[in-house]
Amino acid sequence: MPEKQKETLVKSYAAAVYGINAMIITVETVVQTGMQFSIVGLPDAAVKESYARVQSAMRQSGYNAGRLRVVVNLAPADVRKEGAAYDLPIAVAILVGAGTVQAPQLDRYVIMGELSLDGSVLPVKGVLPMAIEARAAGFKGIIVPKANVSEAAVVNKLEVYGVENLREAADFLSGRLALEPTVADTRAEFAAARNHFDYDFSEVSGQENVKRAFEVACAGGHNILLVGPPGSGKSMMAKRLPSIMPPMTLGEALETTKIHSVAGKLRRGSRLMTVRPFRAPHHTISPVAMVGGGTTPQPGEISLAHNGILFLDEFPEFPRTVLEVLRQPLEDRHISVSRARYQLDYPASFMLVASMNPCPCGYYNHPTRACTCPPGAVSKYMSRISGPLLDRIDIQCEIMPVEFDELSAPRTGEPSAAIRARVEAARAIQERRFADVQGVHCNAQMTRHLMDIHCALSADCRAILKKAMEKYSMSARAYDRILKVARTIADLAGSADIKAPHISEAINYRSLDRGNWGLTAAF
Repeated sequence: MPEKQKETLVKSYAAAVYGINAMIITVETVVQTGMQFSIVGLPDAAVKESYARVQSAMRQSGYNAGRLRVVVNLAPADVRKEGAAYDLPIAVAILVGAGTVQAPQLDRYVIMGELSLDGSVLPVKGVLPMAIEARAAGFKGIIVPKANVSEAAVVNKLEVYGVENLREAADFLSGRLALEPTVADTRAEFAAARNHFDYDFSEVSGQENVKRAFEVACAGGHNILLVGPPGSGKSMMAKRLPSIMPPMTLGEALETTKIHSVAGKLRRGSRLMTVRPFRAPHHTISPVAMVGGGTTPQPGEISLAHNGILFLDEFPEFPRTVLEVLRQPLEDRHISVSRARYQLDYPASFMLVASMNPCPCGYYNHPTRACTCPPGAVSKYMSRISGPLLDRIDIQCEIMPVEFDELSAPRTGEPSAAIRARVEAARAIQERRFADVQGVHCNAQMTRHLMDIHCALSADCRAILKKAMEKYSMSARAYDRILKVARTIADLAGSADIKAPHISEAINYRSLDRGNWGLTAAF
């Protein structure tokens, strides 16, 4: 660059992710002769270190910009910028400001990418919400790392270009290299892939009562708790739940994919998520990892399970603080994370599926093995789960090991597709029922007012429910849960009214509400 060159102001455009949405960041770069680099606009350590990567990448890409004095401002300046994804827009702006590269259409593209020292462009998180925001802001296209191009191509009416290195990005912007935009037929790909599952209920021997409980849970969006001894198949069956859940709509798939994109959980080359997520965190998880947040804000497990299933195996082994943070998201279907430096809102509409042993040794109520727990141990073990949390679990199902003869017999179980068809039919009834009620889509979300309208009981049904609650000393919280589940069972049967068999089956799904459950241990 000539010594007498005046300072040059160049603007390139990037994006930053907050929550699951993005905002456009203007990368204002002033370049003149000198030996200094400074970056302002609330950058974190990774952003401040960008110049070392940018310098090396420019040299390795064959650019000799000479001695430069560079000032970079990331606007708006009051929003914190995090990560190395600003390397590529900063490098391009410096090259244009130094006169090394001419880029007349620089202001028409959002550019994101982390630079390696050799000039290659590395993948970044959150490309999908960035592409959505770029389209909303009126940009012609977006330039992203090659590894992220499939993810960004989900967004239509936006030109998406993938680059492998700094030289390729600069040549494209200068017009010396023609790149073909990546185009995806999102709807066709979504329709073709949303019925593919790794597990199927036809592979499960026996356990018909548990399969039925799962069918009811999925049909009404009910949270479910499985109680049974080790090796009875709790985890194995839970993994097959996505195969009978109603298929995601395109809008649900887009929202779910955004969350996983922000968290960096998308597989390389993937586009839309077509199967409902199934998250199964270990019981050593921290409260922050469960709800989200942290020094660098990320969605937690409850948000990664949005529109899908959160499976908590060994339920009582989770720390009490972790379990209690689930109470509000289970009701509100979202989580607000408030910290000193930020406040974010993440969606968290998931179906909770939990499993546990009935006691510390695992064999309380086992048909063939004796429980070795001392008196009171079963009740104490159950007390690890608070009443308010149990209050949010509609179905409690006991599961027993499968007998040898049934286990060794040829597998002729009903396939997931058949169960799923019944679930979809029941959900369609609920969608019509709650079409005019905002925020309610399934029976599990009914308020007390809606229950009074849609869960009216006949005299014989009331008599059955009253007798059961008195006989088993059921708690008051069981009443509403039984009505909601009975409404779902009636929907599965195609019945407009709740009938005696429906209420009887719903009562059977409240095992832990029976006043005498777990008071004594079997020896």
